[in-house]
Amino acid sequence: MDAFATRSSVRTVALLASMWGASILANDATAQTYPNRPIRCIIPYIAGSSTDVVGRIVGPKLSERLGQAVVIDNRGGANSIIGTEMAVRSLPDGYTILLGATALATNPSMYKLPYDAAKAFSPITQTVAVHLLLVVHPSLPVRTVAELITLAKARPGQLTYGSSSTGSPGHLAGELLQNLAGIKLVHVPYKGGPQATADLIGGQIQLQFDPIATSLPHIKAGKARALAVSSAKRSTILPDMPTIAETVPGFNMVGWQGFLVPAGTPSEIIQRLHREIVAVFALPEVRQRIFDLGYETVGSSPREFAEFMRADTAQFARIISGAGIRPE
Repeated sequence: MDAFATRSSVRTVALLASMWGASILANDATAQTYPNRPIRCIIPYIAGSSTDVVGRIVGPKLSERLGQAVVIDNRGGANSIIGTEMAVRSLPDGYTILLGATALATNPSMYKLPYDAAKAFSPITQTVAVHLLLVVHPSLPVRTVAELITLAKARPGQLTYGSSSTGSPGHLAGELLQNLAGIKLVHVPYKGGPQATADLIGGQIQLQFDPIATSLPHIKAGKARALAVSSAKRSTILPDMPTIAETVPGFNMVGWQGFLVPAGTPSEIIQRLHREIVAVFALPEVRQRIFDLGYETVGSSPREFAEFMRADTAQFARIISGAGIRPE
């Protein structure tokens, strides 16, 4: 190699090292000054939705810890796709965060999306787990999951179950139960959980997978009967309630919520957001309010949340593909 080439190589290496060092210093400076203006929290659901309620519980506490306002921005519509795409297109600077939910894992198998959530976002933490209750109308002569399976096998295609919509966790829970237990149920989709619950209470449908909080009042009033919880482990909210998995091994269906940021957000900012969000959800008053909603707090690491989302997306893909589910 001649002297000119050697000098050129040295200058190139020096330039790259300088750029790399400048990038590190810039990231450090950004992390040290972050945040210095309000943070927008996109919630891809309408005001009053379960995700919105959680966001508004934690928003003020997170503002206190970050020293900047956390502004809730509801962008509902298209099964959360509209708000999620808006977050995807935001700058990866930590000033836009997304409070997403289970649809992030179901939508890839249901729709042709303008983004790939697995690549478009950096997970921060799963915040809550939403366990479902398998509930039946009191007239149905069953009190356990085993009895329900026996009845369903004796009446194939005659028992109906409702859900808030096609592709919702309640719908997919029913498909998973059919697959694992070898039974045939008839799915009845509604335009929202309350309508499905109203028809369950009225006896128009026989069963439903419904969040714990919305089921409990009807169970206590004797208008519905709970058989089991949908999570692999028993819920801390109803520790005496058996799981479906205790009768049907491998059954696990849990809704969830969690915070994410656009991919490319500096790791130092992700770490800061993770630390503060987990601290907020650990506050006794926040934990109690989340518990009162019928949810359980989680607080996973970014890596754990990423792995959880990958596994959940894969499970939903198998269910949706196997059942031939299409959006309506």
